[in-house]
Amino acid sequence: MKKTKRLWALLLAMVMALGLISTAFAAPTIDLGRKASLSLYKYDITAASEDGAWDTASYVSTGVQDDAVTDKLAQYAIQGVEFTYLRVADIAMNNELVDGQRQVGVLYGFAEDTVLQAIGLTAADAHKSENGIRYYTSDKLNKAMSDALTANATTVKNALEIAIRNGGKAMPETDANGHSKVSGLEQGLYLVVETRVPENVTSTCNPFFVSLPMTTIDGKGWNYDVTVYPKNQTGSPDIEKTVREDKNSTGKNTGSLTDIADGYAHTATASVGDVVDYQIISTLPTITSKATSLTTYTFVDTLSKGICYNKNDVVIEFFRDAGCTDQITAWNEDSGKFSVSYDDAANAMTIGMTEAGLAEINESESVYTDSVKRGYSDCTVRITYAATLTADAKLGDTDNPNEVELTWKRTNTSYYDTLQDCCHVYTYGVDVLKQFSDGKGDLTNVNFLLHNDTDGYFVTAELVGGVYYVTGHEAKESKATVFVPNGEGHIRVMGLEDDTYTLTETATDKGYVLLKDGVEIVITATESDSACETCGAKLLTASGSVNGDAVDMEDGNAIVPLTVINNPGFDLPKTGGYGTWMFTVGGCMLLGVAAFIVVRGRKHNRNGQ
Repeated sequence: MKKTKRLWALLLAMVMALGLISTAFAAPTIDLGRKASLSLYKYDITAASEDGAWDTASYVSTGVQDDAVTDKLAQYAIQGVEFTYLRVADIAMNNELVDGQRQVGVLYGFAEDTVLQAIGLTAADAHKSENGIRYYTSDKLNKAMSDALTANATTVKNALEIAIRNGGKAMPETDANGHSKVSGLEQGLYLVVETRVPENVTSTCNPFFVSLPMTTIDGKGWNYDVTVYPKNQTGSPDIEKTVREDKNSTGKNTGSLTDIADGYAHTATASVGDVVDYQIISTLPTITSKATSLTTYTFVDTLSKGICYNKNDVVIEFFRDAGCTDQITAWNEDSGKFSVSYDDAANAMTIGMTEAGLAEINESESVYTDSVKRGYSDCTVRITYAATLTADAKLGDTDNPNEVELTWKRTNTSYYDTLQDCCHVYTYGVDVLKQFSDGKGDLTNVNFLLHNDTDGYFVTAELVGGVYYVTGHEAKESKATVFVPNGEGHIRVMGLEDDTYTLTETATDKGYVLLKDGVEIVITATESDSACETCGAKLLTASGSVNGDAVDMEDGNAIVPLTVINNPGFDLPKTGGYGTWMFTVGGCMLLGVAAFIVVRGRKHNRNGQ
């Protein structure tokens, strides 16, 4: 009877501990049973900025409703705006072997390609394709949308509007508060397009993707009720610098200096004394009014010491298209529209738009007949100049770098835009390489927990010399070691037994997507063909797997390697403010009760009960 009571107590403790495991890991993973909602607030941000009531640069979209925003912009609310939404992709967990290492992350699976075609994505751009589904990363989707809108905003917006009208659903028109909401949405990736505006609105905002749910701004959970503050978009410039050997020096290029398709690339070879042609291509931002006009547009170009500028040959051209085929005008150094200065010590050249040049860029009515556009809004700028390779050029792989920096500012911003008889004890390790897909995240904001699923405990460890060495077990998540990547992105945990583990990402850098699920790591030790010469016992050999697939262990089957990749969240219109996020963990209390029952059972046994 006593044994039976104790057995039941232990079983109950195990059941409750399993409940703790589920609860402990519930916070950073998506609750697949929950529905989501999408709220939109439409304000005249341009008018608010002109009145000094709003500074867009001070706020960042978080996906959460901000009462301070709604209060401050109440008088600028726009009624009668219609947004249409369409669920375009599933949220999926990626799990694959790349160069012998297990990589996990979040992907978005598209069964239809209409939206993908509109933003210029093909099957070749997909991270992978399975069963007719194309999977893309969030950064690939974000960049494609941005590039497509920059190249030809009107065409892309029209194509997406057609696509969304064929299968999407219209949200209620914004009310007197500029608000519209739809609830009960299935989880996934949504495309949102502004499909109808009242007469007082002169342009629609750019289409955007939104993930439901989306990772919270602190990177520690999921937001199922997303709030967006769309506004008239202001496109950002971009820049690209390329080089070629001059056709007059080498004869290798058949086109003219202005032919961007003839020979220009990110690398080139040349002999000392050869002339090289450079081109800088930049897309001007969207210019909708004086409130968003450019006040500064300056290029600082820097060459290596082994390359000398051929002065007084700078030409600036403006084109309606990104391919630089539909020219609007061309300026030379005598036009008065830009200035050129040189810093010989730094081997740098500064090209700045003058007051006359900025006035033409901002106000010219001759470029577009469409009333939505004015000046050189969204046009392509091309700068060309030549330089000569000198004897000071560095040789070989050291190469000769050439850099350019664009500085720009708008009227509505205050800022300018990296032994005999023996026994054998075996232990193993895990080497997690943490990466951000765009290479910009802060590793110090990343947290992981490591849980032993076989024995039901969290791993505790001590950090020594950049490596975590296991020190013991902990039943409570709150007392578990929080693993943080080192400066190289590695989390090395040494001293693990052969068991099944779950690696859970509990926090990531703001703006990035948490892993949807925990990562299962299995270390298995089996007898090898070799025997110990001293004791005769069969020696062990280890094998490892990540999420059920075998991986090649490193350093003599000692360490399981895997790579964890975080992708950026979707860019929402930047109008909202930071929210504060909180979620509750209750599993620890359950484990405490279970532990109490076990302890009490032991006391009863000692007392003869």
